[in-house]
Amino acid sequence: MSEKRLAVSLPGLDLKNPVMPASGTCWYGQEFAQRFDLNLLGAIVIKSTTLHARAGNPRPRTTQTSAGWLNANGLQNVGAQATVSDKIPWLAQHYPDLPVIASAAGFSVDEYVKVVTELSKSPHIKAIELNISCPNVQNGGLAMGTDPQLVTQLTQKVVATSSVPVYVKLTPNITDITAIARAAEAGGASGFMMINTLTGLSIDLKTRKPALANGTGGLSGPALKPIALAMIHRVHQVSNLPIIGVGGISTAEDVLEMLMAGASAVQVGAANFHDPLSCPKIVAQLPTVMDYYGIKTLSELKEVTF
Repeated sequence: MSEKRLAVSLPGLDLKNPVMPASGTCWYGQEFAQRFDLNLLGAIVIKSTTLHARAGNPRPRTTQTSAGWLNANGLQNVGAQATVSDKIPWLAQHYPDLPVIASAAGFSVDEYVKVVTELSKSPHIKAIELNISCPNVQNGGLAMGTDPQLVTQLTQKVVATSSVPVYVKLTPNITDITAIARAAEAGGASGFMMINTLTGLSIDLKTRKPALANGTGGLSGPALKPIALAMIHRVHQVSNLPIIGVGGISTAEDVLEMLMAGASAVQVGAANFHDPLSCPKIVAQLPTVMDYYGIKTLSELKEVTF
């Protein structure tokens, strides 16, 4: 397989293929590394990082529904300092050629800036995902990702602090996603990650209470893909910034749909919960599926318009 056939070049990221696990689905890579060679990935997106370590929301945090997974993990992570001093060095030592994307989260503009400042101390991070769209925390996250003025202000301050390109993760829980995309672009974003999960609710008929201790959670899985495709297409029509698509991807065919809609690379989320080998399997399937549809290189899909 020619490396150039699947290669993707984005701000800060030279990817051998367009596939990476979504933040929160592979933690910091150690667990996945026990199952497959992480070098098979285009990149790795580590767990969303807050300034201080977080234990996350009360349990139960996840439940399966007929439409996909609901999760309300609540940004459980080891904190910015431990991420930089422990987690990222492990990846750099064992997988020096694997691009690492850090994901920054916070509960105020000031905290986001502090997190990015800390993450920028690592020479191994190639890009930062600005998670302003998490629906599973009471403050910050989604609350900050739906106000265009705040998004521009936050993005500007983070970009000024970051030593690497910043990709803003957009929420689908909004009437017009293009308004937030334009706001992030005005703030200096290098690209977008889209979309995050949709806010959902599942009820336990036996207890007559929500299935998640948090009440609502973020819906991921196959039901998200048509929504993600539509939103990616809309943003691609109003912005030339690169998009890393996420939402309901489980096959090589899904990847090609995302790229035709306007994405340049993809993240695989809920599929990893069903099968931790989803990412390498999708990468392995891509050339065969491309052959079937007469696609020589992924780069030619940039010319698809509709």
